[in-house]
Amino acid sequence: MSHGDTIAYGIIMVLVYSSLLVLGIILIIVCRRNKPVESEQSHPVNLCAHLYTLTDVDAATDGFNHCRIIGKGRLGVVYAAVLTRGTVVAVKRIHPHHVLSNAGFGFSSIVKSLSLAHHPNIVPVIGFSEAPGERIILMEFMGMKSLDFHLHHNSESAHLLDCGRRLRIAAEAARGIEYLHEGMAPHIVHGCIKPSNILLDDNFCARICDYGLSFLAPQERRGFVGYVDDEYWGEIGGVCKESDVHGFGVVLLEILSGRNSEEGSLVEWALPLIKDTRLVEVLDPRLVPSDMKPLVRLAKVASACVGNSRKNRPSIVQVAAILNNLELHLCI
Repeated sequence: MSHGDTIAYGIIMVLVYSSLLVLGIILIIVCRRNKPVESEQSHPVNLCAHLYTLTDVDAATDGFNHCRIIGKGRLGVVYAAVLTRGTVVAVKRIHPHHVLSNAGFGFSSIVKSLSLAHHPNIVPVIGFSEAPGERIILMEFMGMKSLDFHLHHNSESAHLLDCGRRLRIAAEAARGIEYLHEGMAPHIVHGCIKPSNILLDDNFCARICDYGLSFLAPQERRGFVGYVDDEYWGEIGGVCKESDVHGFGVVLLEILSGRNSEEGSLVEWALPLIKDTRLVEVLDPRLVPSDMKPLVRLAKVASACVGNSRKNRPSIVQVAAILNNLELHLCI
């Protein structure tokens, strides 16, 4: 090869390598442009609960002002609070005796884990605060009243809960519990499924609240009796998915009958009537059903939830599937 050919060959190789380099850069740019952006819209990111100082919470509640109380329960008092940026939240201040009995239990770790749960039928946990003698949970403020309020404490809204709405509430609540049981890893056991822990918005859409907090008062009977099964109080009992299903069965009976659980007496009264196909005697007199078949099906689901032992009880997945089907037929 002559000197001239060598120079020409070298120039050609430089041009080839340069072209390949440019082509590689272009391909990288194109791939980056075409790569799907993992936005919050396409892949929601579950943010961990934010830690608030007690000073922050005190200011947000005006010093835990009684005028800001929106609810009282077995675990604590709930306040409507306004954070520094104007965000309205619900603040649950755990009763002091529960705080003392659970000192060093890992409160912050549990609340952070609970805050990873996001579903249309649950109320999100967004923050917490802890200090000596204080344990506080911040939740999204839904501006809602509970199913308990609508069924038992407000006759006007109870009349608005017609058959269709009650079936939808049952299906939505079941989906919320199903998500906690099967959609979270590790799964979340609610611990005390009852109407006061099911909130309803202005459209009567159901949202489950206070999930995963039973560790704060595992042996307190107030608020538990009538909603947990008999096995709960045994040596190898306690909360579990099956006890949640039992509690949900009691909720279904309250939805059907309009009656309070009253520490288990509702189950004792309703179960024999359902088994004897005397559902009319169970139904809330405020209901005027055009079709009894969905209510009969709902009653059978409730009976299976409360009438069987833990090992024979249906799972919430099975319960939700039936209720979703009933809800679907309402729209046909």
